[in-house]
Parts: sequence; structure tokens; C-alpha cells
Amino acid sequence: MKSKTNQVILVYIVISMFAVIMSHKLLQHFLSDDKSNNYNFIKEILFILFTGGIFKLILAKNDQRNIAVFKKLKKTNEKIKESNEKYNIVAKATSDTIWDWKIQDNSFSWNKGIESMFGYTQEEVINSSDWWFDKIHPEDSIKMSVKLYSFLEQKTKNWQDQYRFRCADNSYKYVLDRGFLLKDNQGKATRMIGAIQDITKQKEEEQRLRLLETVITQSKDSIVIIEPNPNEIGVSKIIYTNPAFSIMSGYKKEEVLGKTTAIFKEMYSDQNEYDKLIDALKEKQECIIETITYKKNKEKYWIRFTMIPIYNSEKILTHWISIQRDVSEEKNNEKEKEQLIRELTQNNKDLKQFSYITSHNLRAPLSNLIGLLNLIEDIPIENQELNEILMGFNKSTHLLNDTINDLVKVIIIKDKPSIKKEEVLLKEVFENVFSQLNFQIELHKPTIKLDFEKAKTIHANKAYIESILLNLMTNSIKYKSENRKLKIAITSNQIDNTVILTFKDNGIGIDLVRNRAKVFGLYQRFHNYPDSKGLGLYLAKSQVETMGGTIDIESEVNIGTTFTLTFKNKE
Repeated sequence: MKSKTNQVILVYIVISMFAVIMSHKLLQHFLSDDKSNNYNFIKEILFILFTGGIFKLILAKNDQRNIAVFKKLKKTNEKIKESNEKYNIVAKATSDTIWDWKIQDNSFSWNKGIESMFGYTQEEVINSSDWWFDKIHPEDSIKMSVKLYSFLEQKTKNWQDQYRFRCADNSYKYVLDRGFLLKDNQGKATRMIGAIQDITKQKEEEQRLRLLETVITQSKDSIVIIEPNPNEIGVSKIIYTNPAFSIMSGYKKEEVLGKTTAIFKEMYSDQNEYDKLIDALKEKQECIIETITYKKNKEKYWIRFTMIPIYNSEKILTHWISIQRDVSEEKNNEKEKEQLIRELTQNNKDLKQFSYITSHNLRAPLSNLIGLLNLIEDIPIENQELNEILMGFNKSTHLLNDTINDLVKVIIIKDKPSIKKEEVLLKEVFENVFSQLNFQIELHKPTIKLDFEKAKTIHANKAYIESILLNLMTNSIKYKSENRKLKIAITSNQIDNTVILTFKDNGIGIDLVRNRAKVFGLYQRFHNYPDSKGLGLYLAKSQVETMGGTIDIESEVNIGTTFTLTFKNKE
């Protein structure tokens, strides 16, 4: 600056001197007064030097002012540069989406967070506030706008809000947005800068915690959260109880919060269970005990008590959660159930004993009676009345013998909860059945169709399966229709591990609307046939169930009957 000032002054003096000298030469040429001319020349030279000095002072002061202004501008520029560098570093370092809104121009700019957080490319972003407002969820837009414009009008000091912002894939994220204003000299808002944080996970966690809190507070089980004491087992501090705890125990929340669990020690009546609990606490392991406990008013009740340890990320035990369920009703039901089982077991033993007595102890007297009656048949009896009495007695004795034999069959089945099973050829079984019913088949000549291609074998007890099919075949022949030829169709099928055997006839059928519940009952008869005893279907069902199978019936009067038998094949 000084060199330029000196150059200006030097140029000024040189030019001024040149002008004075030239003017002095001209005056000497035209004027004759040399003294006066020389005097004026000296005055002009002095004036030039004086004004040069004045100019130098003025220029020097101006240079000083310019230097001060330059330094100030330079310092300001350095601050702006430093601020911009910091802004760029923060924008790169933070995961927030930073936005800059020039309010007067309504121009908007975003950092790269708009892409990483919401998936928008720079080409998709429109640099105006309208684009920003358009991405806010409709349910949040009005509330957010009211708060923002209230802030812009400087009615509020700070602005931050939570709302949902639409991503490029049309999903929404919960965000926390904070902003601050820049103002001009008149205090008017000219610019607003903000930072958006993604709080979606935080919101989801808050919602999850609210749901868990609802579950805990609404649970009928008593829930207590305990802070463990690292120095003494069993005297940890209670920090939370749910409402069910007060209902169950009678203790108010205020009576136990901050207290140690030692106040409940007298609640446990079973010392073994209490010791089990203490051992679990020492080992920091989950524990479940059942014991009789007492309410605050000393009322006794049963609880199922669970203690669950809670660890932090460093695997350090931080809390225990105690869940207590009142199982008094369950325990009472168990007692009643056990008593009922004992009574049923005893009754079953008594009935079985009675059945054995009936079936075995009566057989010898009956055999003797039948033998005596057979002998009497060879003795001629002239008294007609006595003869009729003996015939009636003979008939009743044989009926009683048949009943005893039926009872023996039932006992044999019921007394064998599990029997030996094997792979049985269905074709071979039916050959045996047909050979036993050869006379009836020849007499009535039914049309019999067999189809065992889909399942040729069945995993069953051979004697039982023959007995079942013999009963079904006998019933079909016995209860055939007199108006049409008897047709019997027997098919087998296999689905996964199950063999399905279907037995179908076109006999007189059964009215299932009236008799479905009784159809497999003992001594249930649905037709007035003289040799019908109502035992066959009962035995068939008992034998099927003993082998682990099922039997179902579908029937219509005068249409026919279908039996469906299912058996699990050998695994």
C-alpha cells in the first residue's frame, strides 16, 4: 500500500513540476520581467511540494482504513470458510438428514442424508418447501405445519417435531426434526436450517414396550420385578409390582416398593420348595416352585411361583422377574380328579371282579344244569304241565348260558388293552370269513365285490379282524332286503399311514336319526329278528378300538349301510 501511495505522489509531483517548468519557459519567452517570473516559479514549486505532502497524508490515512477493512473482510471470510468446512464435516459425519431452507426464495437444499435415509436420488429431490411438505404423512401434516409456522412467526423460541416422512419406496419412517432460524438486521427470518433423525426403531420399541406394559398391567398373574442384591441372596429389592399382585397377595404397591423380598419369607409354607428357590437364586437360574402361601390377611392359597433371571449385554444379572399364579382352584380340581380316579379304579376293579365271578363261577352250575336238562330230555314225562315247565326252564338256561358266553367275549376284549398285531392279507381274511359263512352265502347268493388293489394288507390282529368282518358280513346277510338282491362291496384304500376299509351293503338299513348314539351299544337291537342279540356291533367296535382303529357308520332305512374302518399301518 505504501509503495503505491509513494508512486502516486511521485507521479503527481513529476507531472506538476513538468507543467510548472513548461509554463515558466513560456512565460519567459513572452514576458521580460525575469524576477517576477522566478519568484512565481519558486512559489509554484513549493505549492506542488506542499500539496504533494497533503495528498500523501490523505492517501496514507485512506490506506490505513483500507488495510483495516481488508483485514476485517479477510477475517470474516476465514470464519465463513471455517464455518462451511465445519458444516461440511458435520454433514458428512452425521447420519442425520440436514436441510437448508432460504425462506425468501423458498429454495431448499438437502445433504446426502436424503438419499441414505429415505432413498431419494438428487434428481428426484425438488428444491422447494412444497416437496418437503408433500412427503409428510397426511395425518401429521397439519399439526406439523401449525407448529412450524408459529415458529417462523417467532411465537415460539424453539422448533422440533415428530412426524412420518415418506420414503422413495412409499413406506413411511418416523422422524425427529429440529430447526433454528437465521435473521436479518431487522429481525426478520431469512433462513432456516434443520436436521432430521430417523426414530422409526425407537417408535417401534416404544410401541412394543407399551404393548408389554399393557400385557403386564392387565395380566391376571402377579408380576414382580426385583433388583438383586449382590451381597445377600434372598433379600433383593422390589422395584415394580403389577395390579394383579395387590389383588392376589393383599399387599398394596406402596407397601412393598423399595422393600426387600425378605418380607415374603413367611409366605412359603414348604421349606423344601423355599430351599429350591434359594438355590436357584444362588445359581442365577430360572426356577419354578409350587407351594402354599399366605396373603397379607393370613389367608392360605396355592401359587405356582416362577423366577426368571434377566441379564444385560455384558451377561451381568440385572433383575429378576417373578411371575406368580394362583393355582388354588387347579389344585382343588386335581384333588377331586385324583379322588375320582381312585374311585373309578376301585369301581373298575370291583366290576371286573364281578365279571369274573359271573363268567367263571356261574359256568360250572350252568353246565351242570344243561347236563341235567339233557338227561331229562331222554326221560318220557307224561305230565304235560311239568313238561312245559321243563321246556321253559331249558330255554331260559340256554339263554343264560349264551349271555354268559357273550359276557366272556366282552371281558376277553376289554381285559386286553394291547394285543399283538401283524401284517394281514385282506384277501386271506375274507377267504376264511367266506368259508365260515359258506352255507348262508350259498343259500342267499349275494353279489359280493372285493377290491383290495390300493391296500392289500392291514396291520392288525388277525383273529380280531376276522371276527369284525364276520360280524359285518353276518349282519349284511341277516338284515338283507326282501325286495332286492343283496349286494355287498368291500374296498380298501391307503392315505399316508392309514388304511381305510369300507364295507357297504344295500340291506334294510338303520334309522340313525333316532339310533346313532346307540348303534354300537351292548344289546342294542333295531329290528325285530328272533336271533338278533345286539352284540355283534358292540364287539366289532371294541375289537377295532383295541387295535387302535376307529369304526363309523352311515345308513338309511331301505337304502343300505356303510361301515368305514380306519387302521394305522405299522410305522
